[in-house]
Amino acid sequence: MNYTLHQLRIFLEVVRTGSITRAAEALYLSQPAVSIQLRNLQSQFEVPLIVSKGRSVQVTPFGREIAEAAERIVEEVSAIEHLSMAHRGLLTGTLRVAVVSTGKYVMPYFLTSFLEQHPGLELVMDVTNKAAVIHSLREHEVDLALVSILPTDMVVHELELMRNQLYLIAGRRLSQVPKRATVKDLTLHPMIFREEGSGTRWTMDNFLSKQGAPVKKRLELTSNEAVKQAVLAGLGWSIMPLIGIRQQLDRGDLRIVPMKGLPIETRWRLIWRPNATLSPASLAFLDHLRQEKDAIIHEHFTWYEKEGTKRRKRSVVS
Repeated sequence: MNYTLHQLRIFLEVVRTGSITRAAEALYLSQPAVSIQLRNLQSQFEVPLIVSKGRSVQVTPFGREIAEAAERIVEEVSAIEHLSMAHRGLLTGTLRVAVVSTGKYVMPYFLTSFLEQHPGLELVMDVTNKAAVIHSLREHEVDLALVSILPTDMVVHELELMRNQLYLIAGRRLSQVPKRATVKDLTLHPMIFREEGSGTRWTMDNFLSKQGAPVKKRLELTSNEAVKQAVLAGLGWSIMPLIGIRQQLDRGDLRIVPMKGLPIETRWRLIWRPNATLSPASLAFLDHLRQEKDAIIHEHFTWYEKEGTKRRKRSVVS
């Protein structure tokens, strides 16, 4: 036998995703590279590990046994690496964070320098809607969670990071868009919503309810990216976070439609349970953010702060 650790890790990712294509994406490898390593691994066994099934793959019973053994091997190697780093005084372990969907535009920038300083750390970041994020935190599946709306049924500690601003957004394909919208204008086009359980959806529903805004027709989609693409295609308009649409605004594919009561402003917050025993990685990350968050915001989000200030001034003038 002459299989490598690299081959075992690739095989485990194929087993996890059920697809060579998705495994390649997760590992930041080309699909041919993954296929070659799988063939090299398979060549060392007379019994098939996987079989093709359309665009996906199915793991054979023998392949499942090999995957279980491979997982133990990879875990043991990781443990050895962590022991070596800990002996040298380096921080090791896994940082587990749950992030609401729009937080994917924010959280990586707060993580980068911290992970560069601590190469022995591994990161598990789950990006999903607010309901699932809070569930993960409640069940202690993660140490930390990034949200823009605090839970009302659970006591948490929090570290505020930066503003989250939401505006009425229309695409250039949408006709008859007023220069400044009123509540009545919201019936001109379908309103595009996130799914139930999303923090953006809750914020949007709350705003429309307080305004007494009638919604003639609504579309519901399950991600912010899907909402953005629908607005770009001209299916309707939506109230969206500014953080995820910079490029489309710069190109003129999307535009902000001024409206009384907008922008809606919340705060991105990193939260954790008061009674939770945080991992050393999580405690170190919180300390890092307390010291560096202002510098990170200045380096990566100056455009965002300026855009928000400019829009608020225009709103006051008009």
